[in-house]
Amino acid sequence: MAEVEIGIYKSGRQAYGFDDIAIVPSRRTRDPEDVEISWDIDAFHFELPMMGSAMDGVISPRTAIEIGRLGGLGVLNLEGLWTRYEDPMPLFDEIRGLDDDKATGRMQQMYQEPIKLELVTQRIRELKEAGITASASVTPQRTNFMAKAIAEAELDILVIQGTVVSAEHVSKTVEPLNLKRFIREFDIPTIVGGCASYQAGLHLMRTGAVGVLVGVGPGNACTTRGVLGLGVPQATAIADVAGARMRHLDETGVYVHVIADGGMSKGGDISKAIACGADAVMLGSPLSSATEAPAPGFHWGMATFHPTLPRGTRVKTQVRGTLEEILLGPAHQNDGRMNLFGALRTSMATCGFQTAKEFQKAEVMVAPSLQTEGKDLQRSQGVGMGH
Repeated sequence: MAEVEIGIYKSGRQAYGFDDIAIVPSRRTRDPEDVEISWDIDAFHFELPMMGSAMDGVISPRTAIEIGRLGGLGVLNLEGLWTRYEDPMPLFDEIRGLDDDKATGRMQQMYQEPIKLELVTQRIRELKEAGITASASVTPQRTNFMAKAIAEAELDILVIQGTVVSAEHVSKTVEPLNLKRFIREFDIPTIVGGCASYQAGLHLMRTGAVGVLVGVGPGNACTTRGVLGLGVPQATAIADVAGARMRHLDETGVYVHVIADGGMSKGGDISKAIACGADAVMLGSPLSSATEAPAPGFHWGMATFHPTLPRGTRVKTQVRGTLEEILLGPAHQNDGRMNLFGALRTSMATCGFQTAKEFQKAEVMVAPSLQTEGKDLQRSQGVGMGH
């Protein structure tokens, strides 16, 4: 791909986010009822190609169970309030009522409470006893510390997640997690991320992970792009890592799933993520709008409460309906934020594709006027696509 000259010393590629591209309808259409959007990863089958993001304002044991019932996979944050407090619900209520200028400082205090390994085991068993596929997230820094408790609780899918996770972390002060050795020796299928480039994605795939999370800083609550200056727009990041997936498949015969993580608030965003090469998506802020969310109407990232350099913020969303309405409808709003997977199904049908794997081959084009062309009245009135 041609590079753009930034200055005499530096050039860079042009990159694209979801708002910069459009999916092109093909010569064929289908009935939405004939479209198959289910997802299989390792030995597990899901009716929806989605994961609920491991953020405290989004996933509680209750919401993870409900997402599992609806056909998705909720990921519980094993370093969050649910493993620090026996009953964290009063803290969620307090967080919702905090003034913006006090929220980060107070949340840092809440998260100073130590993680309790007995609660790690207890929360996982709550998910298992409900009969759903149990998934939970840890950071690389605490993976070895929590591994035994996770294994004893018989977690189904582990997610090792951070702002940026690499297969080659270097440290002069501590022994870093050896991802390749850990995944090879740990008897639970593991998803790792995030990453945002072909090379980083390829190296993570070579660790033996069953899936790779793609996204550095696109989430509504994340401030990484402002604090650190890091990130790649999601459409380009997904397409690059999907390219790494194909090279890894050619080299090894092993298919590693690409999971778009962040930057998706509407059904059209999810459709574009799949069309760019994702196998599934990880959703955060859309699920915080559910009545069942732990802090309905509020959302914050995993790095919001970092003790020395927070890279996230508490944001206010809007309570829109139940998890079922947000994921599967019916939608009572016209802006694409409800019935997200009905939208994916309809998008695929309109373009003539029967499966998500086929939809990855859809034609896309750069379309900078997609969000504004012919939408003057919606924008001026703040309705529909003018939100």
